[in-house]
Amino acid sequence: MVTTWKDIENLYQQHLTSLYPADEIKALFLIVLEEIAGINAAKYIVEKTNSVDNYSEQLTSILQELSSGRPLQHILGKADFYGEKFEVNVHTLIPRPETEELVHLIINDYKNKKELKVIDVGTGSGCIPITLKKHLNQSEVWAVDISKEALEVAKRNANSLNQHIQFILADILEWEFIFSEPQNFDIIVSNPPYITPKEMTEMHANVLHHEPHTALFVEESAPLIFYDYIADFANQHLSEHGTLYFEINQYLSLQTAELIRKKGFRTVEIFKDINGVDRMIRAKRK
Repeated sequence: MVTTWKDIENLYQQHLTSLYPADEIKALFLIVLEEIAGINAAKYIVEKTNSVDNYSEQLTSILQELSSGRPLQHILGKADFYGEKFEVNVHTLIPRPETEELVHLIINDYKNKKELKVIDVGTGSGCIPITLKKHLNQSEVWAVDISKEALEVAKRNANSLNQHIQFILADILEWEFIFSEPQNFDIIVSNPPYITPKEMTEMHANVLHHEPHTALFVEESAPLIFYDYIADFANQHLSEHGTLYFEINQYLSLQTAELIRKKGFRTVEIFKDINGVDRMIRAKRK
């Protein structure tokens, strides 16, 4: 019996229905199909009744891993972000579209500026600083993370995308020790941990079981701890007319904005993401 591409898609739908909605399963299958066989969505419409040739074993192997709850990005070892492929693994967060929106906001704000100094706090895979370096190409860019393993991934991403980033292994909760000499930045950006334990019930199992909890979660008793410390860092290291950018918890947007105002930032703006929820903050002292 000849196995067709459509037969394999049906297998994906059958085996993954308890984990994902049907349209997401279709999207996952099409990503796999393009990565493994070079067949995009348009080509698949024409060729879906064709034989899978020699790809059946590889496609079903990926299906088995997906059925265990492992994220597709970890199976493939890469994720899309702002038009580029970034290496990801269990030590880094999988880049999200919401973070692309944050990066897009920064690029739009600074696309006509030159000789910028930028720092990303909690860099993970390095997707934020590498993308900013590429699109604000006359900038100097630093990236900080507490995880040695995450920084190794970020360094490989910077090398593969030919972007020079200065990486720093450090804990932002001890920011006073990061720079031994005065250092000011035009842009300070962070997508810090901001998910509280009570929000775990809203999260997909593949996130809970496969992505680094230290990059996701904060204590219920101190949900804004990283915003607090990074705002203090910004008070010492942001240039006079520089900008502080955050990705934020949608449920704590007003509290986050108020905390930043109390740190002396006079202009604090909340931006919604594509889903219409509060997701980004832009803050200036002047």
